[in-house]
Amino acid sequence: MKQMNILTAIATSLLFASCNDTIEMRYPPKYELPDLPVVEGIHKYKAPLYWSVYEYCYELEKAGVPSSEMDITSQEWDNIINWVSEELQPYGYDMICTDGFIPMLANDASGYMTHYGSVSLEELVAKCHSKGIKLGVYDNPLWIHGSSNTQIPGTNYTFGSLTYNGSQSVNNPNAEDTWFTWAVAENPGTKEYIDGFFKHYYDLGVEFIRMDFLSWYEDGKDRGMGTVGRGYGHESYARALAYIAESANKYGIFTSLVMPHMFNDAEVESTYGNMVRIVADTADGGWWHCSRAEQGKSYPSWPNCMNMFDGFTYWSHITGPDKVIPDGDFIRLNKFSSEAECQTVISLQLMAGGPLAAADQYNTIGDRTKYYTNTEILELNKDRFVGKPLSDKLGDPENQVWYGQLSNGDYVIGFFNRSDDNKSYSYNLTELGIEGAYNVRDLWAHTDEGVATTLNVSLSPHGCKILRLSE
Repeated sequence: MKQMNILTAIATSLLFASCNDTIEMRYPPKYELPDLPVVEGIHKYKAPLYWSVYEYCYELEKAGVPSSEMDITSQEWDNIINWVSEELQPYGYDMICTDGFIPMLANDASGYMTHYGSVSLEELVAKCHSKGIKLGVYDNPLWIHGSSNTQIPGTNYTFGSLTYNGSQSVNNPNAEDTWFTWAVAENPGTKEYIDGFFKHYYDLGVEFIRMDFLSWYEDGKDRGMGTVGRGYGHESYARALAYIAESANKYGIFTSLVMPHMFNDAEVESTYGNMVRIVADTADGGWWHCSRAEQGKSYPSWPNCMNMFDGFTYWSHITGPDKVIPDGDFIRLNKFSSEAECQTVISLQLMAGGPLAAADQYNTIGDRTKYYTNTEILELNKDRFVGKPLSDKLGDPENQVWYGQLSNGDYVIGFFNRSDDNKSYSYNLTELGIEGAYNVRDLWAHTDEGVATTLNVSLSPHGCKILRLSE
């Protein structure tokens, strides 16, 4: 499998993103799904708290290091795992996850991925487990890593028989799958191959798979890059995700869906995924990725929204308890300009019911670990809280007020200021559907603000205030 140049992909996507925008993209159903299995109980997880290697690799790529030369040594993994164990794990961050960039190698007869660069996944799992930390792996059950003559256990099929052979109906018959070798869902043996993929990771002790480039399988299109592959169609995509959900659920592995088109109002993704990306890649991060990029715009294909705030707002109608988890991608606190911005990016993800995926490194985080480890606001994640904005329309200022209720009956109200000027709010609790007077606590200031029936809030630029209301 070839590794694509991520920076080139992002750059072309951002250039293209300025054209053909539509503010509201929820179109009527466009596709009819095949008869697919019902997978029960997959929306049972809370949003994960974890650390990702993304920033480490992204900065190497920015510096011009070829993918073939990228690596993380065994000693550096020890440094990373020790830091996560000491600084983040006590606050609930219980996983480390790989990403792309570094070679993903299949070095044994199974044909599935065994090494991330020079370090085996078996060794990496052992290192993590020794500290009580889980390992997540960036891989896709539809990617073929091993040789074409590798046999799928329990079948007469080989890896080579799963790929495109000219007889399948594809969206772009004159295109080639340049970047990835795909297993096609309709081919005999693909379901068994996918099951073998998840058994492989289960046997290794991996509990989380981050699956990327899904839009490229579905229709072979990328909004920024144009045609990038054959595209096997919405029906094939739906069938593939159904197979994936069945096997992942069988082995107890969490699936994170990345780069989905979200056609049919995310019908397939919200049915078969545990978590789904709702925003473009983090890249250089900061306020640009959190709020400013293409603000107020949405698009009918990947990436639907270019900043976290718009993504969480737009897709808030598909989230909730026992529903798919919205993923705002990685956080790089070292790229934000102020304490207000750091508090906002953490608060936004937790108010929306999303994960916190820290990508800062032990040598880039500086003194900002404290924003990842605010125990009062992390209670939202522990409780599986999922809030909603007062409006899910991207151009509406009321999407900067979020609210929801904890399992014990307490309310949480989040006020945000996406502007570059000071902003004030005044809401009677009845306007938020809350009757009576409540004790008010500021979860960032860690202060009680007395009993109130009206909330008056003043915010600095890019700031937020998260209030917990209890009787």
